[in-house]
Amino acid sequence: MTASVDFDSVQILDVSRHFGRRRALSRISLTARAGEIVGLLGPNGAGKSTLLSILATLTTPSTGEVRYGDRRPRDLGASLRTCIGLLAHELFLYPELSARQNLAFFADLYGIDAGAAVPAALDRAGLGTRADDAVSEFSRGMRQRLALERALLHRPRLVLLDEPFTGLDDEAVHLVSARLRQLAADGAIVMVATHDLELAEGLATRVAFVRDGRLIADEPATPGLRARYRRAVGSA
Repeated sequence: MTASVDFDSVQILDVSRHFGRRRALSRISLTARAGEIVGLLGPNGAGKSTLLSILATLTTPSTGEVRYGDRRPRDLGASLRTCIGLLAHELFLYPELSARQNLAFFADLYGIDAGAAVPAALDRAGLGTRADDAVSEFSRGMRQRLALERALLHRPRLVLLDEPFTGLDDEAVHLVSARLRQLAADGAIVMVATHDLELAEGLATRVAFVRDGRLIADEPATPGLRARYRRAVGSA
């Protein structure tokens, strides 16, 4: 990452997104800073995935804007994406390739030395002994862990995760949570959309409640999250 595209905050400024007559997001404003883990919490269809897609520059706001530091996406150009790591519902893995080949492919896209980065990523994913097996043979949890390391290979400043704990057992949840805490400690901006309030309470430093495309609350993550979520959003 070069200094010219570095930033230590992301500002969502009065962002709305419409798909035809459907309003996915309505005038959301939120700031996330380096060192924070922001939990985006809300029911299905609340707009969480759309917001992550906008932050990843894959979707353009209908109104409002996002600033990375004090700069707009058009000011930073394509190099902005070298600062963003995204784990979405689609894992962007090639099932016919091995775990090692998948990571080597993405390392090459980012101009990273695969010889150094890939073995370390495989170890972090707990897949060192399965490195040369085809991804089609992996469980959902194994693919999820591999996809997370794929998203982090280039050491992004902004890490965007949509339900990152899907398919993970308790041990893997612990490893991924520790990984995300370390990313934040190292200065990344981490935003996690999840339905798991228990995990969010133990992981997030701030929580943003979203319902029907609107930001209902933005507050520090403190004990009693489930009760506050219920009051703000509905049953949980």
